[in-house]
Amino acid sequence: MKATLRLGVCLMLAALAGCATHDRRLTSSTTRYLTSGGDVVAKPSSVGINDTVSYWDGDGVSGSPSITINLGEQKAFFYKDGRLVGVSMISSGREGYRTPPGQYKVLQKSKDHVSNLYGDYVDHGDNVMVANVGVKRDPKPPGAKFRGAPMPYFLRFHGGYGLHAGFLPGFAASHGCVRMPERMAQIFFANVSHGTPVRVIN
Repeated sequence: MKATLRLGVCLMLAALAGCATHDRRLTSSTTRYLTSGGDVVAKPSSVGINDTVSYWDGDGVSGSPSITINLGEQKAFFYKDGRLVGVSMISSGREGYRTPPGQYKVLQKSKDHVSNLYGDYVDHGDNVMVANVGVKRDPKPPGAKFRGAPMPYFLRFHGGYGLHAGFLPGFAASHGCVRMPERMAQIFFANVSHGTPVRVIN
């Protein structure tokens, strides 16, 4: 009887702990995720994948904003006057395109930003001829045109580097930018201004 009671209490505590670490309101249905089997899915909950990292508690909190991007943890932390009010999962630059550590600030906000460096080569009917190209390294096929990759809610903080909504495979996989779930990218975008400090750490 005591063992059964202990088991019930443990299961209840585990369930409560699980609820505390995941805000289901912020699981975006438009963000693409990579399953353990290598499939890309748009609705993570349909295959048991949930964003167990991201949350936002900053509404109604005043203070100067700042962002810390932790490359090792693959997380972005949002602060107001030094108080942590939100965390987002990210995908930063992969090997050879590593997001540079340093102290920066928001230089540009562009809600509907499109890359001028990375995207696809398409034909005149907008059909993809060559996917995931870099204009500086991949020659354009005859008759093709370049279509830049969308980078919604772009926050430029250093050179061509910035935070934006994008593909999240669960590890560093970008060309250097910091990708976030769309809902979190919207929140970060709405809560910063030009000059907001951005710190990138290992």
